[in-house]
Amino acid sequence: MSRTVTVILVDAAGRSLGALPPFDVPDPWWQQVDSVVDGARRHGVEVAVLRLLDADRPAPPGGHVRYLAQVADAPPVPLEPVVVDLGPHPLRMPWAEVGGPARSVAWATEELRRLGRPVTAVAQQRTWNLSAIWRLDTPSGPAWLKQLPPFARHEPAVLHWLLSTPDLTVDQGVRVGIDLRRDANPLIDEAGTGGRVEVLAVGGEGRVLMGHVPGEDRYGAGEGERMAIAAGHHAVQVRAVGEVDRLVAGGVPDLRGAGLGRWIRERLAGHDVTAATRLLDGLDDRLTRVRDCGLPDTLVHGDLHPGNVRGDGTSGVVIDWADAFVGHPAFDILRLTEDLDPAAADRLVATWADRWRADAPGSDPRRAVDLLRPVAPLRLAAVYAMFLAGIEPSEHPYHVHDVPAALARAAAAARP
Repeated sequence: MSRTVTVILVDAAGRSLGALPPFDVPDPWWQQVDSVVDGARRHGVEVAVLRLLDADRPAPPGGHVRYLAQVADAPPVPLEPVVVDLGPHPLRMPWAEVGGPARSVAWATEELRRLGRPVTAVAQQRTWNLSAIWRLDTPSGPAWLKQLPPFARHEPAVLHWLLSTPDLTVDQGVRVGIDLRRDANPLIDEAGTGGRVEVLAVGGEGRVLMGHVPGEDRYGAGEGERMAIAAGHHAVQVRAVGEVDRLVAGGVPDLRGAGLGRWIRERLAGHDVTAATRLLDGLDDRLTRVRDCGLPDTLVHGDLHPGNVRGDGTSGVVIDWADAFVGHPAFDILRLTEDLDPAAADRLVATWADRWRADAPGSDPRRAVDLLRPVAPLRLAAVYAMFLAGIEPSEHPYHVHDVPAALARAAAAARP
């Protein structure tokens, strides 16, 4: 599957100049704009993509998509006349404004200069309502600029904590039975061998400059690789048990216990939740029973699928902590196993439960997983609703269908 793209150009004053002829790009995902930049370059135009304008289908991927992009110089090719609404919107992200990408790249370039790493090339990678990402090449290797919306700006706090926390933890109310030198699986370096996302600088408007993590995103990882991901992540979560108040003070969302129920209901207000009415009605009682299972609250990644692990299959680093929160550790194992066949998923959950029983004696991890299985997609429905409430309408197609789909999955998982 591919995309057909129309790029509508504006100048530095925000005046519409017209549209480039439509062209095809090989990848279908609307937020990926590196191929869009390359396609415009084939027309002799250097652009900074600002934002999605519209598409000919209600949701990604693929189709015919229109973007707004800024140019510095007059295009050398004829442009097609076009009518487009260029009015402001109060929820527009800083990087989606005229001049926004240039300001962010200038900040990152100056920070790297201060670090003795002059920038030799810049490549825009992604832009949508959840982030904007650029690669900046330097003589000592690439760095990455990520810009985050207000509801995700706690990611740098998580990354700083991951960098600062020691490899071994003293007793913080949970028996820590892991000797990382013996038990840490080499696949996930974050479990104690130092392979973590390096934070180079943090700036205004959600900007964070990070070091390069080699490898590729591990989409499609099999059962064995996911076992290793779970083992490494468990070590991080055990270390975080005694640090939850510090993380919350740093801005990480607090979704512990009954607070999770309130948070879900607040964000789903105004949405049609008919499909999950019974689950929502019994949510507080369910969360009380989860608490009684005896597992501690900790740092939760929030989106721990293999695509958020970067590496080569033998070593890797968990990335993209923008969905992180403080809450129940079972949410991450549920996310890690949700697309596996039932037998493989059960083996991963069983191993995860064995670790937690060892580190939290008297707990019942399997029961906690069973109770939270329908809550996991219910929480995701609330996350998508939060996205929709915080972004401008032109970008709603990214998420508008996710809310009812997640509610339907939650209702199905709650059925006896």
